Amino acid sequence: MQTDWRPGCRLEVLEKRAWMLAKIRAYYAQEQVLEVETPNLCTTVGTDPYLDYLTADIGSRIDAPQHGLYLQTSPEFAMKRLLAAGSGSIYQICKAFRNGELGRCHNPEFTILEWYRIGYDLERLMDDIDRLLGPILGLGIPGKRFTYQQVFLDHCRLDPLEAAVAEFKRFAQDAGDDEAVKLCGDEARAWQEYLFVTWVQPALGQHGLCFVHDYPANQCALAQIKPDDSRVAERVEVFYQGMELGNGYRELACPIEQRQRFEDELEVRRRKGKHCPALDERFLSALDAGLPSCSGVAIGLDRVLMLLVGAESIDEVMAFSLPRA
Repeated sequence: MQTDWRPGCRLEVLEKRAWMLAKIRAYYAQEQVLEVETPNLCTTVGTDPYLDYLTADIGSRIDAPQHGLYLQTSPEFAMKRLLAAGSGSIYQICKAFRNGELGRCHNPEFTILEWYRIGYDLERLMDDIDRLLGPILGLGIPGKRFTYQQVFLDHCRLDPLEAAVAEFKRFAQDAGDDEAVKLCGDEARAWQEYLFVTWVQPALGQHGLCFVHDYPANQCALAQIKPDDSRVAERVEVFYQGMELGNGYRELACPIEQRQRFEDELEVRRRKGKHCPALDERFLSALDAGLPSCSGVAIGLDRVLMLLVGAESIDEVMAFSLPRA
């Protein structure tokens, strides 16, 4: 029997992808934002306890860690090293890699657009996302903006910044979701994320882009904590038709705080029995040298394309997703 060698998407989808990439590059050429490239293979990787990594063995002749090199989950650290070196505002279209992610909206290898704007706060970053994605998606109105607290209260009737874990559990039990208790245990962040994805996200962005900002501080990642409210981080996510398209921050620039966050994340990884990579000392040194005030965001371009062509699965917008690779 002959093996199916054909691509998984139609020619029209490949043409629409090329059109989308051209629109992105034209936008940033007009905005005078520099396109850059950074490595996919690095000796270090991020410490996010909720991501798993892919590695590559490159042989003993090259000086590399014993585990090999990491395929990057994001170009963030390398791009911030460029920012610290004086690059000015930059963007990149590249592949990113995450282990164990395969499903309707996930493929272990996927395409992202990531950019950083010098001097931008979160409001200006949301304006920027609107100006780029609105025309690509054919939207005639600006996206609506809500705080994380507001949408959580609207859909779960719980204040995510104040509710105790027992209240999250009671909400799930009242909804008949017994599996949630097994998945989330006694971790507040796990409950926030689970209830958000399950009860809040499907309703977001049904008639245009939706920006959700001011995430709980326990989900700060690489974002600054809001100066006037230590309960929340200057983080934003953008949604359309219930799908998350991007994740952005008012970028943390303090190397001391960033190192502590890395250490805290590694401790969570240890408790979960996950691999703990070495800290990216080059990135931390770049922060020490001085990261300019900036905001940045990563957008999943395969998901944008899914919405553009009405695809039900990411397989339909990739020439060769993992099952065909």
